[in-house]
Amino acid sequence: MQPEPEPEPDLHELLRSLRVWDPAVTDLRPFDPERAPAEPLPLFARWLADAAAAGQPEPHTMSLATADADGLPDVRIVMLHGADERGWSFATHAHSRKGGHLAARPYAALAFYWPVLGRQVRVRGPVTAAPPEEAQADLHARSTGALAAALTGHQSGVLASPEELRLASEAAWEKARSAPTTPAPSWTLYHLAPAEVEFFQGDPQRRHVRLRYRREGADWVRELLWP
Repeated sequence: MQPEPEPEPDLHELLRSLRVWDPAVTDLRPFDPERAPAEPLPLFARWLADAAAAGQPEPHTMSLATADADGLPDVRIVMLHGADERGWSFATHAHSRKGGHLAARPYAALAFYWPVLGRQVRVRGPVTAAPPEEAQADLHARSTGALAAALTGHQSGVLASPEELRLASEAAWEKARSAPTTPAPSWTLYHLAPAEVEFFQGDPQRRHVRLRYRREGADWVRELLWP
């Protein structure tokens, strides 16, 4: 006897039942923009540390938005590899979809969302590729699994079958374990130099605080935005 299929969920009813920033799991902290630093990076580092300490899963992941040669947008979740005076860094294969986008239009936007604190950080600006030796050093400082994934290759290409992936992945894992300094030539580290950085702090009365840092020459202009 065949089991009864599960009923399809009512999407609209489900969406209406969901809450944002449930007080049981979200700590909406006060944020005084007058006390924010003159540059965005120290505040970002503090907020990232706050999110990690508050138990936010994977606080170093972010949405990366790019556009193709025709200007059509795309977005995906990637991992932050670093942030310093050169900008916010992430990595991928040069032949991946996002690598192709960045070759055609070297500009991108990032978004971090930490719901445990009701916070967002948005960054956008031009993107440049780091020197190959820096990209390889970054890759080899990561886990064996990260190297194996990079050595598997063909990112964003059409996959003929799961078996093809299994065989390529097994070979890559073996290579990563036996020769952990093996280079992945197409692996590329990118730096996004921020032209704008926005910090969003949710407020229980919906009087959200939005502080934007905007680059003007060598200086940063700070301004508040309506929520």
